[in-house]
Amino acid sequence: MSKLKIAIQKNGRLSEKSLELLKQCGISLSNGDRKLKTAASNFPIEVLFLRDDDIPQYVEQGIADIGILGQNEVWEKQKNVDEIRLLGFASCKLSLAVPKESNYTGVDFFNNKKVATSYPVIISKFFQENNVNVEIEEIGGSVEIAPGIGLADGIFDIVSTGSTLLMNGLKEVEVVAKSEAVIIANKSITAENQAILDKLLFRIEAVIQSKENKYLMMNAPNDKLDEICALLPGMKSPTIMPLVKEGWSCLHTVVKEDEFWEMIDQLKNRGAEGILVIPIEKMIL
Repeated sequence: MSKLKIAIQKNGRLSEKSLELLKQCGISLSNGDRKLKTAASNFPIEVLFLRDDDIPQYVEQGIADIGILGQNEVWEKQKNVDEIRLLGFASCKLSLAVPKESNYTGVDFFNNKKVATSYPVIISKFFQENNVNVEIEEIGGSVEIAPGIGLADGIFDIVSTGSTLLMNGLKEVEVVAKSEAVIIANKSITAENQAILDKLLFRIEAVIQSKENKYLMMNAPNDKLDEICALLPGMKSPTIMPLVKEGWSCLHTVVKEDEFWEMIDQLKNRGAEGILVIPIEKMIL
């Protein structure tokens, strides 16, 4: 029986999030001894644990059918693969930073200066688009120390909280791109493995939708039901059930969490009581 080969980062936060996603999809993996590959016991997939910057190449060559990694690595490696699904985790910014005492006035600040980075392709394209002449110093790690040791005038790197920049006397001055985890696929995946991938994507979609939505329950006076229903952007329409208390009903619906917080005051002003917001484990659309 054919197995879908999935490449994921061998360690780090993105690796942990990727494995957690597969677990939430009901897929059982065993990798307690940190092997370089492992197979699921209840789903036709095999996971390959690789360096994140190697994943695009392995997927392009068909050694892995799909990969889970950050968009930044996909953009940097420029391999011939398809991006098929954003995953909503491992979000970060790719930013330019300079010494905090610098008088930064715009992208032209970098004209005829030197920038250190581990992402020369992405930043070179950015500077070309902005007609800025920059010397790119490619280094493999500890990019943030480059200005302090005189290697570069600024850096281009991943920024999450910004604390590392502050520790090294730098300030973020330009967000070039925003990245998150993505699934990439080989362009020549077999029909059999595409069928397995479709089943996996179905499960992933159910998990992602459950995280973005909440199950909402509330009690409301019957004379306000029409107004309350008009506020609720549910899947189709709320389920309404009468309460023992005369003139009152219970409404059940599904809403996006951020939309709920925007409407909570309006619901209360229309008499809604006993409002419950409940997590959804899986959501099939």
